Amino acid sequence: MSTRPHRLAGWTALAALAGCTVGPNYHRPDAPVSPQFKEAAGWTPSHPADAIDRGAWWSMFHDAQLDALEQRVATSNQTVKQYEAAYRQAHQVVAQATASFFPTIGVEGDATHSREPSGIGTTGATGAGAATGTTGTTGTSTGTTGSTGIGTTTTSTNGSSVRTTYVGELEASWVPDLWGKVRRTVESDKALAQAGAADLANARLAAQGSLAEDYFTLRVLDEQARLYRDTVADYQKFLTLTTNQYNYGTQARSAVITAQTQLYAAQAQMIDVGVRRSAMEHAIAVLVGVPPAALTIAPASFTRDVPVAPVDVASALLERRPDIAAAERRMASANALIGVAVAAYYPSLTLSGDYGSGASSLGNLFTSAASLWSVGAELADTLVDFGARRAQVRANRAAYDEAVATYRQTVLTAFQGVEDELSALHVYQQEEDVLLHDEASARQAVQLDLNQYREGTVDYTTVITAQATALTASQNVLTVLQERLQASVLLVEDVGGGWSATQLPKS
Repeated sequence: MSTRPHRLAGWTALAALAGCTVGPNYHRPDAPVSPQFKEAAGWTPSHPADAIDRGAWWSMFHDAQLDALEQRVATSNQTVKQYEAAYRQAHQVVAQATASFFPTIGVEGDATHSREPSGIGTTGATGAGAATGTTGTTGTSTGTTGSTGIGTTTTSTNGSSVRTTYVGELEASWVPDLWGKVRRTVESDKALAQAGAADLANARLAAQGSLAEDYFTLRVLDEQARLYRDTVADYQKFLTLTTNQYNYGTQARSAVITAQTQLYAAQAQMIDVGVRRSAMEHAIAVLVGVPPAALTIAPASFTRDVPVAPVDVASALLERRPDIAAAERRMASANALIGVAVAAYYPSLTLSGDYGSGASSLGNLFTSAASLWSVGAELADTLVDFGARRAQVRANRAAYDEAVATYRQTVLTAFQGVEDELSALHVYQQEEDVLLHDEASARQAVQLDLNQYREGTVDYTTVITAQATALTASQNVLTVLQERLQASVLLVEDVGGGWSATQLPKS
């Protein structure tokens, strides 16, 4: 509908006065937080780390090769890239929702050239700016100058009317956010974008953690390969000794065969280590975003010191873990969507306006005499929907309750992870101390039995048993070393890798 320009200001003032935000305001629910970590009490790590470098937590392991590989994860890992793209998409959704605060403005131009047959009997014109028409005496249109439309000219050709119209308009339409539907939508989308940023941080941390785990597995396999090479060399010497004794007639053929069997078994285990090491190298290549053929990691020794990340007070975990932050932001988003659903109970107001000009020639199109305008307002409301809005509000409240439960479960799982790794590190440290003594005793037993075997005071089965025991003891030491390294990396992940919720974008 059309009205005077000052009425548009009246509708705008009404929208500003009536504007409010319906639905519940967000307050973070309580989370099941422990006052302290139970497994941290009374335990001092053998190699505690003073702090975690927020940008490069893996530097606490003091391994240059690991440092170089980890630097490539953030920029080249394809899973991280997926989450980075998802975050950028969520950020643009916020921009799209924010645009709803403002009016939509468009422009329209129209030029019409039309012909009507004679005999219509039209006299005069309908529309703004039309000329007065005339009609011939024979009942047919001869030289009619009337028109239908805005700013038209009419000419007569062979008893028919030809009309030309030019129109140019600037159009605007605006739906004021009277009840906060747009505000709640933007609030929800911003929270989801922040959750996307936390997901990105969590994906990056998970990829970095997986790389560290695979890297230390590879290095332990290097140690196992060295162990088997030494063992094969020792078994070869024992086979030679047993063969010589057999040739001298002091040992039975069965002793030689048993020594050969032991040697072949050790060689097979050494080959198996090579297969597993190749698999770890391939996994690392994928994590850094390159084909397996493009990455080769030379065997190398590494320090057996296992650093343990410092653990803050238990409540700090809520601000340190990106997965907890993501769950909390999704909870905030679900709360805002309740307001979006509640806003559907209230009427909507649409303000519109047009300004332009119409003329019969392009030269007159933008003159003051050709100007035209209109403003209008439309109020709409739903009278009966048979419970659809009520159902939507209830569904959104249920979705919020689900998000709260997910958030609390994420917190519980996070505390479980920290407690698990603290306990594992404590136990593995004690176990390693015992296993190192066991390994030293087993190696000493092998040397003593070999000396006695050479002197003929013990048989070959005693030596073979001692050698097998020593190999098992060394394998156990490497196994618990790997478990300690894995637990150390997992603890870093469980405490957030130095990340903080303050790093989340504000919008």
